[in-house]
Amino acid sequence: MTTPQAIAPNGIVVVGGGIAGMTAAAALAQQGFKVTLLESAPQFGEIGAGVTLSPNAMLGLDFIGVCETAAAAGVEPVRQRIQHYEDGRTLVAKDRSSQREKYGAPYVTIHRADLHDVLLGAARAAGVDLRCGAAVVSSDGASVTLADGSTVSGDLIVGADGVKSVIRQRFDTAPPHFTGHVAWRCLVPVTPQLQELSDFPGIIIGPGAMITRYNIRNSTAMNLVFFSRQDGWNEEGWTTAADPDEVRRVYADWCQDAQTLIEAACQQPMFKWAINARTALPNWTLDDNVTLIGDAAHAMTPFLGHGAACGIEDGVVLARALAASSSIAEGLQRYEAARHERCTFIQSESNANADRMQGQKTDFFGLEGMKDEESLGLFTYDCRTVPV
Repeated sequence: MTTPQAIAPNGIVVVGGGIAGMTAAAALAQQGFKVTLLESAPQFGEIGAGVTLSPNAMLGLDFIGVCETAAAAGVEPVRQRIQHYEDGRTLVAKDRSSQREKYGAPYVTIHRADLHDVLLGAARAAGVDLRCGAAVVSSDGASVTLADGSTVSGDLIVGADGVKSVIRQRFDTAPPHFTGHVAWRCLVPVTPQLQELSDFPGIIIGPGAMITRYNIRNSTAMNLVFFSRQDGWNEEGWTTAADPDEVRRVYADWCQDAQTLIEAACQQPMFKWAINARTALPNWTLDDNVTLIGDAAHAMTPFLGHGAACGIEDGVVLARALAASSSIAEGLQRYEAARHERCTFIQSESNANADRMQGQKTDFFGLEGMKDEESLGLFTYDCRTVPV
């Protein structure tokens, strides 16, 4: 078996510096590959929102040596619940206190910017050539062209550039599709009025809508996301200012807990975005020198909380597959074989979960057909050891 350097003497170019791209860059560099990461933003960082990292995602972070750093930067909830929208009664309660014992890693909720800082540190420590302000506008062969007209070449291009991926256009020119869901998001400080809801985070569900809340930053702040089925507005992007009165109207007849969360949210900057996704691709590799990871490969709805987890897993498995192979072609084949079925399944189940959790029969939620990321067995996956 040849060394990683022999497999890719000209290096690997990762396009996109989000969670998936940064994880992949760090993992690849740690395996001995020369890695260049290109990020379109003028500086490295993430937008101000929260993200859930299930134990399987944290095992991926353990592979690159930052599991406990990320856990310390986030919050490990001991319990969660699902409440009914009319009266706030608890439909399902979940015990999260034994996640480390059950799965070998914690369940963490964290600010995206804090997670990104951890991943950026891992990539820097591994020697990744990190370039921001490097927007990729096209790709051909194992080269990409930047907005300034310059080109960057390698032996392998890894498309980690999100739901609107430029690299994915080489596989599928169809644009992302609107899923029929919109969301409003914001961060609120945990005040005495919110303490009880902070102490028992979770979801309030109702017909065609739901409200998600969880803690970040040592439980001093709460991430709120309000989801609703809504036609006629499909603007993607997480920086469109929201109209607080619209949120109040959508949830006008919801319980007091919902109203408390809404009023707290309306006092903070709030943003609205359309939830777009991608249809499953039959394959993620092209010409033995291009592949996709994260949302570029399998953008999904957030109703299983596994978008970030899948991106982390992709990055680790790709690095392991290439390191175990004698050629890039072999490594990409191993990577896709190890990842495609799982990610396609999660894409499908995430969409189905929206229907289950926002259906008309919320009185029966938890009693009929309940499925979540844990009951589906997603937490037992270990990207550090899965066969490649």
